[in-house]
Amino acid sequence: LRTHQWCFILFNVLLFHMLLFGADFLEEYFLRSLPFSYTDAKTLEIRERARKLNVDPLKANLSYSLSSAAACSSQEIFLLVLVCSSPESRTRRNVIRQTWGNVTDARGYVVLTLFALGKPASVTTQLEINEESQKHRDIIEGSFIDSPETQTQKMLMSVEWTVTFCPQARYVLKADEDVFVGIPSLAGYLLSLTQLEDVYVGRVVHHGVPDRAPDSPGFVPTHRYPEEFYPDYCHRSAFVMSQDVARKVYVAAEEVPLSVPPDIFVGLCAKKAGVTPLHSSRFSGEKHISYNRCCYKFIFTSSNMKEDELFKDWKETSAGAECSL
Repeated sequence: LRTHQWCFILFNVLLFHMLLFGADFLEEYFLRSLPFSYTDAKTLEIRERARKLNVDPLKANLSYSLSSAAACSSQEIFLLVLVCSSPESRTRRNVIRQTWGNVTDARGYVVLTLFALGKPASVTTQLEINEESQKHRDIIEGSFIDSPETQTQKMLMSVEWTVTFCPQARYVLKADEDVFVGIPSLAGYLLSLTQLEDVYVGRVVHHGVPDRAPDSPGFVPTHRYPEEFYPDYCHRSAFVMSQDVARKVYVAAEEVPLSVPPDIFVGLCAKKAGVTPLHSSRFSGEKHISYNRCCYKFIFTSSNMKEDELFKDWKETSAGAECSL
């Protein structure tokens, strides 16, 4: 190759790496929310109530059919992973337990994975869940029937359970059951954060539009949410909250309708509490990222994963040499 051809190749290699790592640099140092001075009285009230939240009445008024409260009782937890699961998805839960959900330690810090679900309509399925819970002790089951209409209720239940029974968890990852999670890379990212409070990070949706179609499962009537756009929020497939944000979301939830989708519900609560979502392109949102071993060691999540893909991808990313720059 001639000199100018070598220069062209070198330029493209450098440009590729600048685009790849420059985006993270930009997110890390320039797109973070600046310290905010709270002047709104309601926001200040929510933040103060969250700081002083007394969880003893919550413990006395349990609304769970099954609860793995003992899982959090005697250990400091760095990352609590709550997988929102369907009652019928026993096979999927077992696959997660055998793959990325099997990680209990990241850089010397404790990781705990639990499953949140509502009650099934079938008595047979309920008996199977009881058996599964006795065996694994990792299921939180609400007293409501699990359905498309109760997914926001499941989200609120997960937050309530966290602040009640796992207040020592530093971070909480909410994930859908079809998601691959790169626990080591996510833990490394969280350990690098200098902002320890008001952490609400995921793939941020900007200017989301309410679904006004009456025949749609996600229909949100105008009287429930009159604004043209939703506030910025993290996509429901996976996002992380610090413990203080979970408390603020729980306190603010009193004034947010359960009729909106779960991720938007959290976004509305966060806005009321003065918490701004932080975007990271390493969360895939609803996209399934084409598999590449080094890519999957770098990203935090990939959605719409099939069960056989989870096994294959987990096996390959957990073994083998480290990836170079």
